[in-house]
Amino acid sequence: MDVFDAIKLRKSVRGYELKPVEEAKLNKILEAARLAPSARNLQEWRFVIVRDPETRKKLAVAAKNQVFVAEAPVVIACCAETDGYVMTCGQMSYPIDLAIAIDHITLIATEEGLGTCWVGAFYEDQVKKILGIPDKVRVVQMLTLGYEKGGQTQIQKTRKSIDEIVRWEKW
Repeated sequence: MDVFDAIKLRKSVRGYELKPVEEAKLNKILEAARLAPSARNLQEWRFVIVRDPETRKKLAVAAKNQVFVAEAPVVIACCAETDGYVMTCGQMSYPIDLAIAIDHITLIATEEGLGTCWVGAFYEDQVKKILGIPDKVRVVQMLTLGYEKGGQTQIQKTRKSIDEIVRWEKW
């Protein structure tokens, strides 16, 4: 699968088979995250991989009782160990850098026949407590990972036209 096909096929998956993610696939996915670019090459991202069913159930509760979080065979707590670096443009670097790494994960996961879902509806303090994450580390997103119930299906994405989102040369 080429990258553009993965982009077209990738979607948010909220139903997972009871099938573990193979170690080789998980390692490839994590390597894709590790290779992501970051501002000043700080590489502030940190990932906590959760496969234990009881811990995933606790994370689902911390994620506003979203059942699919517990059902996914892997939950990745996507964290940042940051010094608070602000780029010249005025943006904090760690959320942007982590988003790039997470996107690498989702695209490789798609290529490997796995589904993912970005989870931003969670209580950070609860996730930190469940996973023993230090106070100074930010939990930016959680990501579910596994085989989609019913297999990977292509969906029609509703997106704005290029003309609605692109300006050429000036606004």
